Amino acid sequence: MNESAGSSSPTGLLRELVRRLRPPFSRGGRPPGKDVAAARMRAQVDVLRRAFREAGLEVAGAPVEGSRPPRDDADVHYLYRPGRALLREADFERVRDFLDTDEQRRRFEGELGRDESRVPGLVLATLPRRRDRRDDVLATLEEIQEAGILPPDAITPDHVVYVTPKGYLCPATEPETPADRRPRPWPPAARASARGRGEQVRVAVVDTGLWTDAVGSKQSPWLDASTVFADPSDVEVVDPQAIHPYAGHGTFVAGVIGCLAPGTRVEVEGVLTHGGAVYESEIVAQLHEAINDDDHPQVISISAGTHTRGDFASLGFAVLGEVNRLSEREDVLVVAAAGNDGSDKPFWPAAFDWVVGVGSVDPDAKASDFSNVGPWVDVFARGRDLVNAFPKGVYTCHEPPNAGQVRTFDGLARWSGTSFSTPVVTGLVAARMRATGQSARSAWNDVLAGATTTTDPRAGQIQVVGPLT
Repeated sequence: MNESAGSSSPTGLLRELVRRLRPPFSRGGRPPGKDVAAARMRAQVDVLRRAFREAGLEVAGAPVEGSRPPRDDADVHYLYRPGRALLREADFERVRDFLDTDEQRRRFEGELGRDESRVPGLVLATLPRRRDRRDDVLATLEEIQEAGILPPDAITPDHVVYVTPKGYLCPATEPETPADRRPRPWPPAARASARGRGEQVRVAVVDTGLWTDAVGSKQSPWLDASTVFADPSDVEVVDPQAIHPYAGHGTFVAGVIGCLAPGTRVEVEGVLTHGGAVYESEIVAQLHEAINDDDHPQVISISAGTHTRGDFASLGFAVLGEVNRLSEREDVLVVAAAGNDGSDKPFWPAAFDWVVGVGSVDPDAKASDFSNVGPWVDVFARGRDLVNAFPKGVYTCHEPPNAGQVRTFDGLARWSGTSFSTPVVTGLVAARMRATGQSARSAWNDVLAGATTTTDPRAGQIQVVGPLT
């Protein structure tokens, strides 16, 4: 059983976060928006740092530009693994030769090392420690880039990939109790007659794991025990007296797919287990293993991603796509969240041309204020105020302006973000595959062909699919 999924934010951590975040906002009512956003970002980064630390791991933060870590976690643009970098196998010797000169040896302690690669062609390198006390990753990559040893996107940090509900780095509006006294799922659960007659479709939800109590429960019967499952190591452990941050995220995503595509075989993978995050090198390794399994998923739904150094393409996902020919395969389709920074900066892996990048719209078909936008976002679906399965128990908000607020859940929650517009698209694709027998790529093309084209004041011309109201 995945202990890290249930232990990343124990009761003591939540109480400490609440105590630390409440005082600045206890006087004068709700703080200005900029102050709320900054405090929220600090809280989100703190949760991730602590969750990684509990697993014996570390994370560092980087600003939008510059080679020095930001002084304030409110300015973090992406997170990365200290002391490590990703590069291609073919480039490893070139970097080692650069760092092995007499001049460079005087500036560094140790040598360039490497870990065993789990994705062919990709190397996780251990960088030598710098003597000048600058950041071992950011400063060293900057020097390699300035020296022209490699193209600037050929060696990158080992970024932290994180879940993307509504917010900046992680959730801003935390899971809420449904507004209705007798809540029902949204999107609504399709009737059994809508299952179609094709072969069962295999979907993988790469997320925080599965809270198994939701499967087959009275509150979420669309999570059918015969079709929705997780390996024992991917089961999410939840304390009902103190539901941890990001708990139920993977279960909620699976529930959205189950509503739109009943009968789909949905396997929830517990990959994002450190406060809803994982190293880039780890997630691509697990995806490579899944794609090469004899019973591989036909659709992979990833409600996670990251910004990157220099906004260059994520190298780990780039190599994953190349070695598995994901830009040309018909039998594997990756659907990923576009992220929730309200910006047009690329968010990876959604920004790859072989990935279906999904943004969020509100019920009026306008781009949600939190959704990332840009030409790299392929399609939009409703991501505002979806309702689906969530652990039963007590959740204490840890982010401003609601820090300290206690919410009690009875098996369903209301949540917003591109995290949840993503399984809407996944469900539409899976439903069409089941109904027609099409391949994943062909079904996606038909789903997109049926989209409504609209002009959004912020996002420009966009394609919108799925139900809105």
